[in-house]
Amino acid sequence: MQRKAYVPGVAALIAALLTGCTGGGALGGEPDDSKPGDTGGTTAAAEPGKYRTLPEPCGQVDRGTLDAMLPGIEELPGEEQQEKAYEGAPTVTFDTDRRVGCRWKVESSDATHRLLVDFERVASYDTAVSDDTRAAEVYSSKVRKADLPDPSGTPSAGDVADQDDEGATEDAGAEPSDSAGSGKGEDKGKGKGESSGSSSSGSPQEAVTPPGLEPRNLDDLGDEAFLDDALTTSGSATRHRTVTVVFRTSNVVVTVEYDEQPGRRTEIPDSKEMQDKAQELAGKLADGFAE
Repeated sequence: MQRKAYVPGVAALIAALLTGCTGGGALGGEPDDSKPGDTGGTTAAAEPGKYRTLPEPCGQVDRGTLDAMLPGIEELPGEEQQEKAYEGAPTVTFDTDRRVGCRWKVESSDATHRLLVDFERVASYDTAVSDDTRAAEVYSSKVRKADLPDPSGTPSAGDVADQDDEGATEDAGAEPSDSAGSGKGEDKGKGKGESSGSSSSGSPQEAVTPPGLEPRNLDDLGDEAFLDDALTTSGSATRHRTVTVVFRTSNVVVTVEYDEQPGRRTEIPDSKEMQDKAQELAGKLADGFAE
């Protein structure tokens, strides 16, 4: 019987095909972990934020500051009542690793004063977005709600940023935010836009927000900061003013909310005095993060 000739080239081709089928790659062997467009097989994660914890909020405001911002606290009857007022009340939050706050309230015959300090540590769950960038988005959403222009270079906030910020504010804002929020919705334009007002008796009043003290961006406070000032005149037996200072340092956003409601409707809380006190406290809190 005649034998067929052996062709080395054909054998080599068959061997190469067999090797390709059994080797690594899309057709078999170990799975390919690389993603489309990924040259190195992995993507470098964004930098984590500087701060991994938050301070205990009620211990961040010293007694001297509370004496200045809450007139009447030293005149409260009884040592026990005074101590309780100085201690403040922690705000209720869902996650104390992400958000903590404390509020104080002192009533006197002259006025009622409220103070809220709030700390929010922002964490990004997107490995391509850093914690700092995510915190800048949360801060930017607060700027927009205050009707202030975004600082130059601040990333715009997305829907997720707004959702996180609104949910956390509901947890931590409570009493001061409720009163201030209703005023901002109805009378914020008056507080910012009116140059003068009148008392219930019709006599002229000082400027609602004096020139130079309008809501504005602040320098030299954290990475970025702003101040808001709103006077509420409707839906209340007396007028009350709320001054808010918000600043961001790395991945933490800090809010100081200071509210004064005079005992007499004809009185208007002083913008400059309240703004100075709120900014001084915010500066002390910022220094605490820098240490």
